[in-house]
Amino acid sequence: MSESNQKYGELLDRVIKAYDIRGLVEDEITPDFTFTLGVAFGKFLELEREPATVVVGEDMRPSSPELASAFSDGVMSVGLDVIRMGLASTDQLYFASGKLNLPGAMFTASHNPAEYNGIKLCKSGARPIGQDSGLRWIKNAMLQGSPIQNRIVGSEKSEVLLHQYVDHLFTLFDVNVFSGLYKNRKLKIVVDAGNGMGGHTAPAVFSRVNCELIPLYFELDGSFPNHEANPIDPKNLRDLQKLVRRSGADLGLAFDGDADRCFLIDENGALVSPSAITALIAKRELEKHPKSAIIYNLICSRIVPEVIEAAGGRPIKSRVGHSFIKTLMAENDAVFGGEHSGHFYFRDFWRADSGMLAALHLLAALLESQESLSDLMAPYHRYSLSGELNTRVTSGASALAALRSHYETHPQVKEFEELDGLTVIADDWSFNLRPSNTEPLLRLNVEARDEEIMSSIRDEVLALIARQ
Repeated sequence: MSESNQKYGELLDRVIKAYDIRGLVEDEITPDFTFTLGVAFGKFLELEREPATVVVGEDMRPSSPELASAFSDGVMSVGLDVIRMGLASTDQLYFASGKLNLPGAMFTASHNPAEYNGIKLCKSGARPIGQDSGLRWIKNAMLQGSPIQNRIVGSEKSEVLLHQYVDHLFTLFDVNVFSGLYKNRKLKIVVDAGNGMGGHTAPAVFSRVNCELIPLYFELDGSFPNHEANPIDPKNLRDLQKLVRRSGADLGLAFDGDADRCFLIDENGALVSPSAITALIAKRELEKHPKSAIIYNLICSRIVPEVIEAAGGRPIKSRVGHSFIKTLMAENDAVFGGEHSGHFYFRDFWRADSGMLAALHLLAALLESQESLSDLMAPYHRYSLSGELNTRVTSGASALAALRSHYETHPQVKEFEELDGLTVIADDWSFNLRPSNTEPLLRLNVEARDEEIMSSIRDEVLALIARQ
């Protein structure tokens, strides 16, 4: 292998992750790269006998239009057609793929900083493409290259699907819930779009809800001038929490950069755990679809399987990541899936994740209950959670091995799991430590019966990691 081919192979290994593609715009995700990706994706779709049209969406990052155009040129060069959606949230792209039954590509780096961009690919019906379901084949095709062929070049057209997306969301609820007729309650809602795609979709959605909407950072700006569009980091929620308290709002919603994740703040400015949200929506879905399977990832709180079982459902544990969740949902005909990172998946949404659909479920539950949000969610906050803590290490593999060795002799430890990273389980506490699929980090999540135990285990694990 030549030196240039070796470097290109290293680049592909670096940016093609477990379930998407992500990297630096200047050096990695370039128009040349996305053109080659478009060619390989088109050939993959032909091999899979997929429909010969690809729907393409893009977020508000300055690089997204050029990268999406180069990708579309690559797709068309192998004879496939392209529908350009223009600005879209990731769940809006999944809607288009599902509704039109077409493969899709979304140009976004989600919550990553401004210097990044990336691509999420799916087959028709919003079916995921991960390493084992296509990304590895596409990577090899990009490395091998494709000869120029004499064939008819595909065509491109534009189609804005925002209103159709919003229409579909509201078909999944009782028409009276959001109209103001339901128990005569009008909510005051603060929404922090983080200068991401929530600023594109939220106005169209909340115009149909009987509420007072207080927008925060709705201007589309891929430089993220106010804070990173990453609501899993507590510092990025501070402005929302302050505004909820100051305005006397009933709740606050925070979306990430591509608006496929949603985080919730109660009327007191406190974060509602995504695990609690998963449990609440799971219970709601099981009321409509008794005895169904529900998927949850391994860093969700143990409250999630407890609620699912109490509601008569079948809890099924998954690895972290949308392609793994969606695959398990398809295999088990699961009605819903949730991740502690704020991703929520719905069978009625082609098993795709939608932060906006999760938000509407929460609003519906709040309107139907007539309670405050903190009271509504109290039964689901049974355990103490650390939240996700990220640490950079020289070698993630050696750190995991050292942690396993340490806890193998711990008197309280009952069980180890290695479904995704390392999970250590005791009666009163547990933790998961796993490598990030998108960044050079180890991610730690700790759960315990109370705050004191959680803090003790959290500090112990972080100290052990620091020694590596």
